[in-house]
Amino acid sequence: MRILVINSGSSSIKFQLIVMPSAEAICEGMVERVGLEDAKIHFHSAQKEFEKVIPVRDHKEGLKTIASYLMDPDFGVVKSADEIDVVGHRVVHGGSTFSGTTVINEAVKDKIRALFALAPLHNPPNLEGILVSEEVFPDAKQIAVFDTAFHQTIPVEAFKYAIPNRFLDEDGIRVYGFHGTSHKYVSERAMEYLGRTSSKIITIHLGNGCSMTAIKDGQSIDHTLGFSPMNGLIMGTRSGDIDASIIFYLVNSLGYSLDEVNRILQKESGMLGLTGYSDLRDIQREAQDGNNTCQLALKMYAYRIQKFIGAYAAAMNGLDAIVFTAGVGENSDVLRSLVCENMDFLGISIDQQKNEVRSGELREINTISSKVKVLIIPTNEELEIARQAFDLME
Repeated sequence: MRILVINSGSSSIKFQLIVMPSAEAICEGMVERVGLEDAKIHFHSAQKEFEKVIPVRDHKEGLKTIASYLMDPDFGVVKSADEIDVVGHRVVHGGSTFSGTTVINEAVKDKIRALFALAPLHNPPNLEGILVSEEVFPDAKQIAVFDTAFHQTIPVEAFKYAIPNRFLDEDGIRVYGFHGTSHKYVSERAMEYLGRTSSKIITIHLGNGCSMTAIKDGQSIDHTLGFSPMNGLIMGTRSGDIDASIIFYLVNSLGYSLDEVNRILQKESGMLGLTGYSDLRDIQREAQDGNNTCQLALKMYAYRIQKFIGAYAAAMNGLDAIVFTAGVGENSDVLRSLVCENMDFLGISIDQQKNEVRSGELREINTISSKVKVLIIPTNEELEIARQAFDLME
């Protein structure tokens, strides 16, 4: 079965064509910086590998470009669209409706659309990926895998907000959790590496969007993102945790509209608001060149992660391992070093030489004496989506 996986994120589109059940990836790639004139497209298969910088105005244009490459007569991996059996889509917010992998129909699309307000940076491009895929691959079965599904095991004391009960009972306002596909994949690999299923692990997913999960014995028990994917850690353009009274002050005292405040907190805050850059590579470069603003932003970013490590170690009454994953987590030795500084009380100590090694493999970067394993595990949301889609079809 040939499954094309589309992971249409807030500023990027990842794709893989995977043959199941062998899990052979015959083609993969990524479109970075969607919406910019200098978007970057990566394409890799046995026949061809290249990278191009071209303008990509939106997700629809990016997805159609990917489809054209897959079926290119010179280097494509399929001759026609009907060779694709299934298209598996990552969808960020499933609300309380979806707790598992789902075949997409009109009702599912309507529900994803209805949840736009809860994941405004993600559900719209997720749905766009579905609509374009239906157009380009009309004979393929379209499958949705929801990021919120893995976090359905969070206990009520952790997912319930201290607001009147009716808002949970009648309106479903609660912690849902996100990046579940990634956290599930890397936590399972971590447990395999540790050689036991009984474990206390904190997974740290750092990209343009950021989140952390406390995972006890393979189950999510707490998570930094909540009702929508904008609280918790400092992110590329999102503020993370903020005192709710600031919102009222912006509206009532400074005269901003609610739409303007939403835009500020979702698209103009985080590392972009602190530094003028949303890409951590740019921020690290500026910090290395002596930019004090960027240096401070990196410290703030790391400090927020440290706070949640402490909180989740307490919630699980112990800690066996922390896992860095996703674009920043896997590639930024600077950030990993900042996060693991002054954490010896919790038994976290990293070997700086191991930390600076670049590799695409699972690796351990803690010192020999560290009580807690510090792991870098490359996430593979696409493979996890393909597995879940294949299981559903079977």
